[in-house]
Amino acid sequence: MRVTIVQYAGDYREAARRIAATGQETYYAQRYSVDAVAQLAHGCEVTVICCLTETAYDEVLDNSVHAIGAGFSAPFDERALIDMVAREKPDRLIVRMPAMHLLKWAISQPFRTIAVLADSFSSKGIRGYIHSRRWAKLLNDKRIEWIFNHGLNSCISLRKIGVSADKTIPWDWPALVTPAAKVKSLRSDASHGLLYAGLVTEAKGIGDVLRAVARLKVSQTPVTLKVVGSGEIQAFTALARKLQIEDSVSFEGLLAHERVLEEMRQADIVVVPSRHDYSEGFPMTIYETLCSRTPLVASDHPMFRANLTHDADALIFPAGNATALGAAIGKLLSDSALYRRLSEASAQTWTRLQLPVKWADGLERWIADSPEDREWLFDHRLSSGIYPLQRYEQSAKVR
Repeated sequence: MRVTIVQYAGDYREAARRIAATGQETYYAQRYSVDAVAQLAHGCEVTVICCLTETAYDEVLDNSVHAIGAGFSAPFDERALIDMVAREKPDRLIVRMPAMHLLKWAISQPFRTIAVLADSFSSKGIRGYIHSRRWAKLLNDKRIEWIFNHGLNSCISLRKIGVSADKTIPWDWPALVTPAAKVKSLRSDASHGLLYAGLVTEAKGIGDVLRAVARLKVSQTPVTLKVVGSGEIQAFTALARKLQIEDSVSFEGLLAHERVLEEMRQADIVVVPSRHDYSEGFPMTIYETLCSRTPLVASDHPMFRANLTHDADALIFPAGNATALGAAIGKLLSDSALYRRLSEASAQTWTRLQLPVKWADGLERWIADSPEDREWLFDHRLSSGIYPLQRYEQSAKVR
């Protein structure tokens, strides 16, 4: 059997080589995902096509996975990607990105296809409505056998735009890190540390964090900010300079995953400020923050709703509102009882968010395709009755 996996970013060859040589991961469950694909290659011919890579390459790795780096930069023409997939002549296609043109082409081909996503979908506005209806029609096509999406909220967003809950399965990463750390209390230091970990772009809210830090400086609430991740570093370094907070902000770039976890534990607050227009699933940064027991300040992004309750699991602020973000940080740093309560609640919140289907489960079950595997997939559909959908629906009504 020939299995082709297509992913937008994340260089499989680079990750496999680095982990084999050093054991270092740059994000949560990276080793798990690399090893899971290699495990598939024990019984199949597996090709991974990575769209965004620094250079183009095509080689078989030591773990038997055929790795292709497309060498694309964003944005790119999906027709070139389709040509790459066609040359592999797959029996099974796994599309790990919302690639509409690739999926449209796939349903005209004789091979079998699934989509494995980590994306939210919205039908706001006329353009959003038209776009979402196109997605619903495409994903409901019987030739796309399953749609796996990261987290319940992401799957519910698919249902809201008209995608069948009978073919949608929520997935999560395995619990490689658990909330075993001690409950934290607010330190009495003169300055407190904030941490942002993620893609450094405006849509992810990093600019809002910088503006909040500037407001806190004016109000004489001294904080420092560490920014971990890649992206538009120069642009936001310039913004920090313009806001006159460059002495309070450090851009660390990409760090080993173990180091990021330690930075979370050392920080006084972790900030997840994603704006509504960023297509989140449910970021691992939130899970990892809960495990660190460090209190969380998060935006009201639609994919965070129902997962996080204001003043119980985290402090929630209106996305894109730097003033409100600064106020939430200031409130948390001035209320030691609230700070400890959020730290204490983090373990229970983390436990509540766990899902039964892990990322590799769906791939393995679909490829194995025994009657037991097909029944297992059927039993874990969004419509199966095993998920607490009522909580999510009530949250949507409240908001």
